[in-house]
Amino acid sequence: MATITAKSNFNVAEDATTLREAMKGFGTDEDIIIDILTTRTNNQRQAIANYFKNDLERDLIDDLKSELGGHFEDVIVALIMPPTEYLCRELNRAMDGAGTDEETLIEIICSRENGEICKIVDTYESVYERPLTEHMCSETGGELRRLLTLILTGTRDDSKIINAEEAKEKAQALYEAGEGRWGTHESTFSAILAHENFKQLRLIFDEYKNISGNTIEQALKHELDGDYLDALLTIVECIQSPPAYFAQRLYKAMHGLGTDDKTLIRIIVSRSEIDLEQIKEEFERQYNKTLTSYVEGETGGDYKKALLAIIK
Repeated sequence: MATITAKSNFNVAEDATTLREAMKGFGTDEDIIIDILTTRTNNQRQAIANYFKNDLERDLIDDLKSELGGHFEDVIVALIMPPTEYLCRELNRAMDGAGTDEETLIEIICSRENGEICKIVDTYESVYERPLTEHMCSETGGELRRLLTLILTGTRDDSKIINAEEAKEKAQALYEAGEGRWGTHESTFSAILAHENFKQLRLIFDEYKNISGNTIEQALKHELDGDYLDALLTIVECIQSPPAYFAQRLYKAMHGLGTDDKTLIRIIVSRSEIDLEQIKEEFERQYNKTLTSYVEGETGGDYKKALLAIIK
């Protein structure tokens, strides 16, 4: 359910030459840049970047940065970067400098399964010469740090096997750690939600409702708060429906005063070859307004053109 799919009859030399011509001389043809880069997959865009480097002896991202600006530049550069490297850059930005953007850390780390996390961890250390877990631990604390550490160290089960009896046991453990006791035993929530595979967690959550009468979301909201609650809810929501989760994130990025452009760009670009079509459907179902119309109202100029070309 991607909005960007591979272009048939892809001609890397032709695309690279056309892009170079669009950036040469006086002025830049932004429409050509948008037309090419929003209608090729990331693999095809990597081929174009490699052609720039090897055949034109130029750096595509440097050329684009010299010609573009603002959020339009941000979208185009995000499209050119390899997906995992782009997410690593977003994680680094969330932790670099004064303050920490916990929402971005939670979105990227808690929404992905183990295979994706392993790629992110390896790429981060390769690019930034620092372990992601170490950097994250220096920027967060408490139960949030413990949960994110469990996820980043690859403790989640990769088997995709489900076990009904174990699901009942884990659901009971969750109940006894929260609703079934005075106070909350947070480490139990972290251990189960960071260790079990997504299919097993889905079964555990079903069993939890049978035991408690409440959904796991209701229980978490009753027992916890703050960034730790947001992180656990992200896991739950992404197990149930990643498109619904990302639709909510997009709505939050645009609703109210101002626009969270970094989140808007990150989700639209990073999900464009995964499930952006489904995210569009969820957005309209939840908010009775299309994602396209919302983006049109919150952005402008070539920035808007580029986002709308990706959303389609």
